[in-house]
This record gives sequence, structure tokens and C-alpha cells, in this order.
Amino acid sequence: MQTSDAITLARALVSALVRVLHAQLIETHISWVLLAGDHAYKIKKPVKLPFVDYQSPEARRNFCEEELRLNKRLAPSLYLGVTRITGSHRAPSLDGPGAALEYAVHMKRFAAGALFGERVAAQSLDASEVDALAALLAEFHERAPRDGAGFATPARRHAVAVAALEGAAAAATGAEFAQLCQWIEAEAAALEPLWTARLADGHVRECHGDLHLDNIVALEGGVAAFDCIEFDPALRWIDVIDDIAFAVMDFAARGRPDFAFRLLNGWLDRTGDQAALPALRFAVVGRALVRAQIERLRGSDAGTARRYLDLALAWTRPRLPHLFITHGLPGSGKTHESQRVLEREGAIRLRSDVERKRLFGLAMLDDSRAKGLDLYGKDATQRTYEHLFATARLALQAGYPVVLDAAFLQRDERLRALTLAHDCSVPLAIIACEAPLHVLRERLLARHGDASEADVNVLDQLREVAEPLSELERTLVQAR
Repeated sequence: MQTSDAITLARALVSALVRVLHAQLIETHISWVLLAGDHAYKIKKPVKLPFVDYQSPEARRNFCEEELRLNKRLAPSLYLGVTRITGSHRAPSLDGPGAALEYAVHMKRFAAGALFGERVAAQSLDASEVDALAALLAEFHERAPRDGAGFATPARRHAVAVAALEGAAAAATGAEFAQLCQWIEAEAAALEPLWTARLADGHVRECHGDLHLDNIVALEGGVAAFDCIEFDPALRWIDVIDDIAFAVMDFAARGRPDFAFRLLNGWLDRTGDQAALPALRFAVVGRALVRAQIERLRGSDAGTARRYLDLALAWTRPRLPHLFITHGLPGSGKTHESQRVLEREGAIRLRSDVERKRLFGLAMLDDSRAKGLDLYGKDATQRTYEHLFATARLALQAGYPVVLDAAFLQRDERLRALTLAHDCSVPLAIIACEAPLHVLRERLLARHGDASEADVNVLDQLREVAEPLSELERTLVQAR
């Protein structure tokens, strides 16, 4: 059957289903989605495009099953099964007797306005939902299959970025196109060793592949990501930094860079994958160009494609980074203040409480005392600061502001931070946090569900050894 004939027949079947189910119809270039009551049915069009071949019924059934398998990982409550469409083209039914005329992915319908993209536009997305997404994606990436041989090679990553730029070219001026082309070539050459090492080390995994904000939804029980790419394994077998970069990019493009860096840092706290930071900028630029290309193909207004192109251009021109360090006793508000700074500055935060545990093989919320470990001794603290400084150097050299969320109670610790800033040719600012002793005690006694395990005993120990800021150091204190 010719493709045009198959499309005509399929369209007639879908129209009949709309009548039978009293459904609302949404159409994309590769599928029809029928919204009927609390349910949704996604039917794949019998088309062949450069990136997908749905021509045969067997292929459409297989891709429905693959879509179900893949999306059960991040949205198990939404994906219910694969439905057989039976009956006749004029009087179809769902899972009735007889041979299947077509297949559909059966989903639970979510409420209107629940998409992250919609909630950002309505200014109703809560920071806690961003945190929930960071936790969801970090756990997902950690358990994702890692046999990525043949995918995400340096050559392919370079080619994908070039193709995205060519697809978005109509939204750019000639000078902008040339600038992006030159930047992509230079960055791809510089990143090839890192990409090769990450591929060998198992960071290329079976990811989602299309984590823009209209594929992320707020549900009653939390958040979910749906519509994972099922039709081309090369688009989902990618480096985990490329996967998280899609959502980071889309938050920034939609005017919420604070949420972009809140998400990124929440993910980094859980994964510890700061080594990927040199590759993040390339990933964000590439994802922005992909969205610019897609918006053009969808016939969106020129401003939407241009918004993504502008973001790509902006990320090729990083600002001069800063180094921020906190200073204060446990319970003085260091993490609260560092969160505010990282969202304002677009910074990478390294929390001593999180990194300290990571060095001992613990997750951020694990109880070290229950495992018989002492994480607050002199040796453990020295080891923690060594790790913080080394990781901060990597992030600064990658062009990101860095916030070191640690006590920095000793002058030699602060001197080392100043030396690091000097070595990296960046300014240093101190975020000084203070509170009355009774407030510190109250906060520590009430603290739960936090990475920090400092209690009132640790507070008392640190008070005894804390060295106040010098007059020179006080000139570096950032006004709040």
C-alpha cells in the first residue's frame, strides 16, 4: 500500500475512533493522540521520514511496545499498556475480538496545565518540583543500562551538533551561523578526549533523549518524564550529561535560569558527576539548536526558534566566573544562602556535607554514624577540603561560577580558597553566615532529612577552634 493510501486509511480510522470515544484529537507529524476521559491513546502514523520508519503495521506495533518499555522507567503510572484497535475502519473498538487494525500506546491522561512548560509559563512551578525532578533523573541515570558501544562517539556528537546548527540556520544571521559553526568545531576538538573517556567509563547510557519541559509533568505523587525517544536508539543512548542538559537548557530558554541551575546542582549532588562539567556547555548549545530546528519544523512563530538560538549563542560566551565561599558555624544558614547565590549567579555549588559523604562511599542522606564512620575528624575534614578545591578548580576552568558551601572556620582553609581564586584569575567573595548560639542549637536539634550530620556536639567543638575573619577577609564579604 502506498504511503498516501495508508495515511488516508489510518486517518479514517482515527476519525472514527474520535467519534466512538468522544475524544479530543491532537496531531503531530508522526502520531495522533486521542484524549478520552481519563485515558489517552497514541497512534503512530504510517509514515517514513529521515529519522523514523512507521510504514508497516509490524513496525508500529513494535515501536508501541518499545515506547511502553522505555517510558515505564520514568513514568510508570502514566503508561498502561499497548491497545489493539479492532473492529472495522468505520466502527472500531479497543481490544475487541478479531484481528488488529492498528495499535496504540494506552496512557493515563494527566490534568491540563500539569506540564512543566505550562507551569513555567503560568509561574506556578514550585522549587520542590524541580528538586523532585533532579532526584528522579539522578536515580534514573544511575540505574540506566550502560552498554553504549557504538553510540555517542566523539564523531557522532560532533555530527549531531553540526546537523542541529544546519537545521536551525534559517533563524540565524550569516555572522551568527559562522560564529556557532566555528565554536562547535573548536569545542568538539577540545572535548574529544573527555568524550572518549566518558564513553569508555560507562557514562553513555540508555537515557530519555528528549527531556524538554513539555515532556515533564507534575503528578499527584510527584513528577514524571514521558515521551522518551523510542524510534532511534542513537538518540537515547547518550551521555547522561547530554540528557540532563536538555532540561537545564529549556529552563534557561524559558526565562528560569534559577531553576536550570537548581536542577543541575540537585542532579550533581546526587550523581557526583562534576567531571562532566567541561562538556555541559556543548550539550546545552546542541540541545538549544535542536529545539530551534524543531520549532521551525513545527511552524511556530519565529520568536520561539529565535529564543533557543539566542540561548545557544549566549552559552558560547560565558561570563567571567567567580569563586564564592561560605563561612559560618553549623546551623548558621550557609546552605540556604549558597542556594540563593547559585540560582542568582548560575553557579556550581559544592557542599562539604554532600562531598564528605561521597568520599566515604555514602549517599547524601545516608547516616554515617549508623555505619560506624567519623566524618568530622581532622583527617576526614582535610580530605574533604582537598576534594572541594580540586573539583572547584575543574568547574572554574570550565567557565562556571562556583560556590563552596563549607564552614571555612580556619584561616588556612580560607587562604587556600584565595589562592585558588588567584590561580584561576577569578574574584573571591565570602558569604558570611551568623546566628545567635541559641538559634544555632535550636536549628540543629530540629534538623532532619538533610545531608549535614553536624549536631550540637559538633557545634561546640567547632566553636572552640573557629578563627574569625581578618580585617582583610571582611573586605571580601558579600553584602546580602
